Amino acid sequence: MSKKNALREKSYAFSIRIVNLCRFLREEKHEYILSKQVVRSGTSIGANIEEATGAQSDNDFIAKLHIALKEARETHYWIRLLGDCDYLSAEQSKNLLTDLDEVIALLTSSLKTLKTKDKKFLTLNS
Repeated sequence: MSKKNALREKSYAFSIRIVNLCRFLREEKHEYILSKQVVRSGTSIGANIEEATGAQSDNDFIAKLHIALKEARETHYWIRLLGDCDYLSAEQSKNLLTDLDEVIALLTSSLKTLKTKDKKFLTLNS
């Protein structure tokens, strides 16, 4: 399985977890404001990765992955906040953050690889 496919699959699975989290927060915890924030940023990660696969250029591809990484970091914040405010148990928060950290690591690795390839290309064509 290539990194790009693993990234798409993991970000999609994470989006499903986020939608279920939002449902839980609304139905069980009666929390509506933070749940909107986490569902927006949490599902945006996979949406931007999916968009990147149809990018019009290499720069567009990289830009979409950067946006996905920013959304992932924002989601990390919301999940920590939900845990610290007792909307999530320590275990729920830890499990979500573990999955999210894996997506962040894959995004970071992909972006580093792309930047390295760009530098090699620029060096060869100078």
